Amino acid sequence: MDTNVIIAIVVVVVIAALLAIGGWWFGKSRKSAVDKSTEAAKAKADARWATEKSAAQSAAASAENAEKTKETAESATSSATPESPVATEPTPVGSAVTESATPAVETPEAAGTRMQRLKARLSKSGNPFGRALFNILAKDQLSESDWEDVEDTLLLADVGAEASEQLVGELRNDARIAGQSDPAEVRAALKDKLLKLVGTDTDRRLNADKEGANKPSVIIMVGVNGTGKTTTAGKLSRLLVSEGKQVMLGAADTFRAAAADQLETWGAKVGVPVVRSDKDGADPASVAFEASAKAKEENADVLIIDTAGRLQNKSNLMDELGKIRRVTEKNLPVDEVLLVLDATTGQNGMTQAKVFAEAIGITGVVLSKLDGSAKGGIVISVQKELGVPVKLVGLGEGPDDLAPFDPEGFVDGILA
Repeated sequence: MDTNVIIAIVVVVVIAALLAIGGWWFGKSRKSAVDKSTEAAKAKADARWATEKSAAQSAAASAENAEKTKETAESATSSATPESPVATEPTPVGSAVTESATPAVETPEAAGTRMQRLKARLSKSGNPFGRALFNILAKDQLSESDWEDVEDTLLLADVGAEASEQLVGELRNDARIAGQSDPAEVRAALKDKLLKLVGTDTDRRLNADKEGANKPSVIIMVGVNGTGKTTTAGKLSRLLVSEGKQVMLGAADTFRAAAADQLETWGAKVGVPVVRSDKDGADPASVAFEASAKAKEENADVLIIDTAGRLQNKSNLMDELGKIRRVTEKNLPVDEVLLVLDATTGQNGMTQAKVFAEAIGITGVVLSKLDGSAKGGIVISVQKELGVPVKLVGLGEGPDDLAPFDPEGFVDGILA
């Protein structure tokens, strides 16, 4: 092998070695650069995450400090504000704490202003039988047909057959209506006759308002469901509170699920306590007994007992109402039994009225919804049939739309 060949081989080997070494070095350098780049990116990401975490922690700390500052301010304000007497009273052990403020007690409307307002409302109501009578009687020379119209008008107004016949007879014989009629004299004659039938000399005061009344004076409310009995009991409590009386309510209607709750709502608005059972369907007599004992203990002026309006049959009704009265009278005498009648039922309600009258012995009638129809004559017929006066009337749905019955106001209203 000559020298040139050897040199060529050596040169090739050297070049190959150099290329191998160069390739190895280049790869190592590239890997190092990649590793450095990766580490730099990771470090940068870690730094950003740390910054964000620090900012979040700082924000949370600021919010917490703000909340603490707000609570401290509210606490300071609360401690600087005088508390009401109710708030400073100790809470009985085991009682529930109500966070809401105690509702303000309402001041019911006085009886005098109620009567004026109800009279005005009656004159504008759908109770027109007085005006219908006047329009017929104001004609000149009344015929037999006109007198028949008068009697029909009275019957449609639920005056009753006997009272209608009596009124027609008296009107026929009144000189102010015969011949050439003067409208003013006809109105005066009609008012006189209606007042006589309604009764102006009857004592319509509640027994609780009479001299020498028992204290507490007990009123039992009776009537079928749907007549507004429980609502009337609530309204009556407002009327008595407006007269300055200390009133208590007894929820002895334990068969209608919402009756006791309804009564409590009425009582709460005027600060009247309600004695009730903890469960539906309890013995109503036991509630009446407890209520009478409580009223006696607290020396209330009036106790109003609301009873169930179930009219399954006469025997059951008499037994239940009789028991309520008997157990109540073990603590207090019962001074008043008020029958609540829906005036819009007219003569249909008279049968119910008679059953209640026989069952417990009523002392007065409350006519609810008197402005609901042309049935104003029920005032006359119910008194004639039951022999007890209408003591209270309700016109409208307002809480103070119950007032003592005023015969003159009633007649003036229906003739207006």
